[in-house]
Amino acid sequence: MTISKELEELKAYSSSDRCVLSVYLNTNPGDPEQLNGAWKIHLKSGLKRIGEYLKASGDEKEIKDLDEIKNKIIKEMEEHKLELHKGVVIFATADGDLWYVNYVQVPVKTNFYWENHPVVEQLEYMYKAYPEAGIIMPSFGEVRVLDTALGFVRDDITYRFDLVSEQWKESEKVDISNRREALKDKTAKLDTRYKVNKSSFYRGMRETIEQLKKKRGWREFHVAGEAEMANAFAENLRDLPASCIYKNLNNSNADEVVHQVLEK
Repeated sequence: MTISKELEELKAYSSSDRCVLSVYLNTNPGDPEQLNGAWKIHLKSGLKRIGEYLKASGDEKEIKDLDEIKNKIIKEMEEHKLELHKGVVIFATADGDLWYVNYVQVPVKTNFYWENHPVVEQLEYMYKAYPEAGIIMPSFGEVRVLDTALGFVRDDITYRFDLVSEQWKESEKVDISNRREALKDKTAKLDTRYKVNKSSFYRGMRETIEQLKKKRGWREFHVAGEAEMANAFAENLRDLPASCIYKNLNNSNADEVVHQVLEK
């Protein structure tokens, strides 16, 4: 399900009681304020403040509901503490009717809400800035594609040109350290006519990109590569890319690519 569809469902969700906890938690290890797992303190403090507010109101049902949700969230975070990115968004009810967790790779401002509906405004803002997007990195003989959403890399796919069938085919995943040598060997074997007419060389990838856009729900896509390659690839696409960055990032790890393309 795309994030836009998830947002629609979250916005439509409501309860007759105040029983929906919304949590936005900054877990960015690169944030100076998050040193030594400070998110744990912020999580505990945020939940405690809501608990104190409910005790002051004297609603025993809400207090009980919060305790149940709190235990689920603490367990969730403890189980995934070694897999945290920049932030996490959680919407939950005590009865389990709503349980939404999204670990995101974009900045999150820590906030807690107790309402009869999920408070989705910050998630909407994040999605507007970082929607489902493809990052396409063409080089000679290889096209690497990152499928991203909210800055998080959902998939890293590589297509290589097959000399026998003269078609682009999805390749097995190659370790970054071995990518440069594999590409160097492939380039040396490619016929010079492909090097001369790069535009027609990339034409076979157009349908693949269209299928990826539809299947992955991309709202936009970006092209990154050496100027000659990036321009030749973009010329074959039906739609214009949201950006065209003249930088070879094929050998960079996925998070660095996202930083260079989406966060600049």
